[in-house]
Amino acid sequence: MRSAPILSVAQMRAAEQALFDAGVDPYALMLRAGEGVADVIWRAGHKRDTLVLCGPGNNGGDGYVIARALHELGVPVRVAALAGSQTESSRKARNAWQGPVESFMDAVPASQVIDALFGIGLTRGLAPEIAAKLGQLVDAAPHSYAIDVPSGVESDAAVALSPVSPFTHCIALGAWKPAHVLMPARTYAAQHWLVDLGIGAPNEAAWSLGQPSFEQPASDAHKYRRGLVAVAAGAMPGAAILSAEAAARAGAGYVRMLSTQADVSLSQAIVRGNMFDLDRAKVVLVGPGLGRDGKAHDKLRAALSSGIPTVADADALWLLGDEGLGDLPKPDILTPHEGEFDRLFGDDEGNKIDVTRAAVARAGSVIVHKGPDTVIAAPDGRCAVAPPASPWLSTAGTGDILAGLCAARLAVTGDAFRAACEAVWLHGEAARRAGPAFIADDLIAHVPAALASAL
Repeated sequence: MRSAPILSVAQMRAAEQALFDAGVDPYALMLRAGEGVADVIWRAGHKRDTLVLCGPGNNGGDGYVIARALHELGVPVRVAALAGSQTESSRKARNAWQGPVESFMDAVPASQVIDALFGIGLTRGLAPEIAAKLGQLVDAAPHSYAIDVPSGVESDAAVALSPVSPFTHCIALGAWKPAHVLMPARTYAAQHWLVDLGIGAPNEAAWSLGQPSFEQPASDAHKYRRGLVAVAAGAMPGAAILSAEAAARAGAGYVRMLSTQADVSLSQAIVRGNMFDLDRAKVVLVGPGLGRDGKAHDKLRAALSSGIPTVADADALWLLGDEGLGDLPKPDILTPHEGEFDRLFGDDEGNKIDVTRAAVARAGSVIVHKGPDTVIAAPDGRCAVAPPASPWLSTAGTGDILAGLCAARLAVTGDAFRAACEAVWLHGEAARRAGPAFIADDLIAHVPAALASAL
């Protein structure tokens, strides 16, 4: 999934209107969209027999343009309409299609089916008989394409308003939408493609997370200039070890494990110190395996009161949920999973992008809202959504590794949002390289190669 803006329905409508106000003809934009989609489908499917399903609005108009463009390329195309075209541009597209138009309810399957029934403006579910018929046609087609979003999906909420059969492809128009990047709607298509329409993105737009560009250490770099990361250990030192080992391989020049336990096994390059040994530290990571007792509270307060940039994860988030974010200095990066996020911020309305941004406004920290659709947001308005990562990351300890990556990248860059984005990308790329059935310990070995691939 390429890096591009993620626009709500209102933002997309405003971006389109800006083009129209600048003199772009609405039908010309429809032609650009439909022909761009047809090019994607042609390259993927060549001359497979194709059924295009057209609705009454502009999404249906896109469908007629797609049908005509594919027909001109020699693709055997049939068109089935749900209803007559009801917008000026869609009527022009319908009139330009010279072939027959079947009834949607009478349509028979094809090797390829293209869903251009409804677009991103849908606010209610499809009628049961329409949803059932669409599902039959999609299920019967080895290759299926949803135009912009699958019909039946609410684009902003990224949920299905009526039953949706999975598509092999979803082709977004102009920009990604929340339904392309957030769960559960993201799972309704196996692959996502984007057709560029020259749409401008507002400053407040979220973006899909792309590959970062890492830099080599400066020619005169030394371990302290590259950044010392201090990792606070606690009741379960294994979690902090995972974090420290990950930080040591993600660009930090020096990692100090704040633990005096003699049985803690670490790489020889990682130094052991006591909890308050923060000398020359650029970043403190607190939370993995910290515990939730009085000693853990003391360690958290010491880290947050040190004046050193802090990454808070795991048990630190639990303790912050007890004490309240307003009672302590704010961490630079918070890395909650869904349960920790709800404990800290409650269950707000809106999609995951919306609730994460609302939480950032309350916390004053960069938040990495983890999950299969990780959202990263900053107090200055920057926001990114990570592409799908390996489902094998759903194993104990991988969150501790992500926290260590965040700490290392914060020590190197000094920019909490950039650090969080780089860490999330590294985490996903290391998992891709690790293959199936890894454990968290295995993941660490793939971090250097992941980083090297983006130098």
